[in-house]
Amino acid sequence: MKLLWALAALLLCCWRADASTAGFIKSPLSQIKLINDSAELHCEVVGNPIPEVQWWFVEGEESNETLTQLFDGARNERVRINATYIAHAASTIHLLSLTLDDTGTYECRASNDPDRNDLKKTPKIKWIRSQANIIAIESPQISVEPSEVSNQTSAILTCNLTDSTLSSKGSYWTHNDKPIEKSRSSSSNYASYNLEKITYHQSGRYECVFETDPLVKRVIEVKTLPYVGAYKHSEHGNENDKSVLTCVAHGHPLPTDWMWYKEEGSELKAIVNGTQRYEIKSTPNKTMLTIEDLNIESDGGYYFCSGNNELGQNKDKIFLRVRSRLAALWPFLGIVAEVIILVTVIFIYEKRRKPDDVTDDDDSGAAPLKSNSTANHKEKNVRQRNAN
Repeated sequence: MKLLWALAALLLCCWRADASTAGFIKSPLSQIKLINDSAELHCEVVGNPIPEVQWWFVEGEESNETLTQLFDGARNERVRINATYIAHAASTIHLLSLTLDDTGTYECRASNDPDRNDLKKTPKIKWIRSQANIIAIESPQISVEPSEVSNQTSAILTCNLTDSTLSSKGSYWTHNDKPIEKSRSSSSNYASYNLEKITYHQSGRYECVFETDPLVKRVIEVKTLPYVGAYKHSEHGNENDKSVLTCVAHGHPLPTDWMWYKEEGSELKAIVNGTQRYEIKSTPNKTMLTIEDLNIESDGGYYFCSGNNELGQNKDKIFLRVRSRLAALWPFLGIVAEVIILVTVIFIYEKRRKPDDVTDDDDSGAAPLKSNSTANHKEKNVRQRNAN
């Protein structure tokens, strides 16, 4: 029995030791990145209690290395660190806009010793460490033709990867960061894409992507006049209420300036934001004109919204119809009138129908009288015969 108790105590001690020891379940992975790209390292640690995780940057050789602790906002706000401590510890470090100076060894440290940060005591449990390297390299040269497409009806986009030490498996194109179907090519150093008809749908950012490690990209912008369209071409409003007119824009680049106009005769009068009863709220892809306290005499008519970008402007129009406040009652009054007319017709019909009904009753009552007269006549004949 004593032997069993001793064995149980030994197992319990081993379990407690394992539970209190921190250990990595995910370690950061080394990466090669281009300058101005971003990098991300991630590690996860278990232990009881949950360990603390820190990130360090290691410079120099092992015998003469320098360690710098990284924190959220370091390196001119280019370092972002996110950590969670729920079931276990998980931490991710983001490095933005990489430079050559960011090349080096990054270390994920973890410890759950209560005295780990005490400067006067020696921690009982050492920090465990896991390292990964980030190498930032210069982007290979890519020549593009044309460098930009502005207000054209068609174009052929080409990219040529030159002076690259990176091997490429092929290439493909993206439009506004979405891969273009059927644009993949086995060509390792040359990529082309044909835009047969350019509208605002085809405008945007095109990227030729070469499948190297890491991926190499180059952007060609395709610009057009903005497409401006009214959300609804006809709007209704009641007098003394407010009305909101909306226009949206599509294409690249989106409008940098919006204007609203009111048609007065043969001229367009500009509407100034914040004056009288007008308020204009705009974003690059939408503009809204709010008209307060609608006037039935002066606020009705055509309104024009105009969007401008670096290539020019486009506009659309909206017709505003201002109704009387009693306009909402007309449908109700029409229904009431229909009911009254229907009831009147039924009443008149019933009135005219009653005399006919009385005549029919008199005729039906006269028949028995005729039948009785015939019976009396027969009885009279019978009596006459008996008299003879």
